[in-house]
Amino acid sequence: MTKTIPMDRAGRIVLPKPIRDKLRLHAGDRLELESSGDCITLRFPPASTPLCKEQGVWVYRSGKKTNESIPDLVDGVRNERLGTAES
Repeated sequence: MTKTIPMDRAGRIVLPKPIRDKLRLHAGDRLELESSGDCITLRFPPASTPLCKEQGVWVYRSGKKTNESIPDLVDGVRNERLGTAES
């Protein structure tokens, strides 16, 4: 999408609502700005913390890969909480 948008005296611009909705952007979200020549690029900043927002949903990234089945891990934790863990 290409659209011409105005900038106010303070240098602020408003992203069009269809773009904010598509990217699930909300007040307070942070964006990284890069300028190169006559181009300005806005992007989501790289995740520096294990908790980041992806497509409007908070996701925890531990940085550790596992070969275990996620449903099996969830079942195991649930069984521990219910006191029905297998010995």
